[in-house]
Amino acid sequence: MTGTEPTADETPTTRSIPAVAVVDAQTPGNVGTIARAMKNFGFEELLLVDPPELDPDGEAYGFAGHAREDVLPNAQEISFDELVSSYHTIGCTAVTNEGDHNHVRFPFSTPRDLAQRLPTVDADTAIVFGREGVGLTNDELARIDEICSIPASADYPVLNLGQAATITLYELREMTLSPAGTQLPDLERVRASQPLLERLYDQWDELLVEINHPEEKREKTARMIRRVFGRADPTTREVNTFLGVLRRATERPDQEE
Repeated sequence: MTGTEPTADETPTTRSIPAVAVVDAQTPGNVGTIARAMKNFGFEELLLVDPPELDPDGEAYGFAGHAREDVLPNAQEISFDELVSSYHTIGCTAVTNEGDHNHVRFPFSTPRDLAQRLPTVDADTAIVFGREGVGLTNDELARIDEICSIPASADYPVLNLGQAATITLYELREMTLSPAGTQLPDLERVRASQPLLERLYDQWDELLVEINHPEEKREKTARMIRRVFGRADPTTREVNTFLGVLRRATERPDQEE
């Protein structure tokens, strides 16, 4: 592992992308899995407290995918004392079981909550994950600035370390990835113009007349159609497609001689 370890007397600088810290992981494969999730969702800085041996030919690099090229070899080994003194820390835990009478595991946020708030935190930030078996201890959590927990079934809320990191980093991805930086196209929808939508509603009205829909029901039916399309926010192409279908239906081609 390479990189310069942060020291307790360094002044933190503003960070838009949190670091990811793993405390006392027992299995190299989980470190590799977390590195891979970081690569998937645009995180770069991996901090390791008391890590296992990470053999370049071993399990960690085997599980890391393309993160073996940068995230994993650039990981920094750091002590827990240095972590909590140099970063604004968010400790992830599956078990809360506390209310406002005790603040070791309370209050807590979900990863989705953090995604909304962390961009406003003007400090170096680290998302901290604990051991595979027991996670972060109460003594460690007591020194953490914030607590994060993933909503899960009360019957079995404990997630695998790699799963927990993957879910959390996925929820925080908007801090690291722009729409242009994902494999998905820009999903912004442009609603069809209101005049085009009015043509669609007029075409529906013509169809209701053509099929002899009961006259006393036409006004209510037309209103329902308007509400459905109003909620759907159809695009120009979608509206034009519906217009073509409705015109054909209104012309009743099956009745042509």
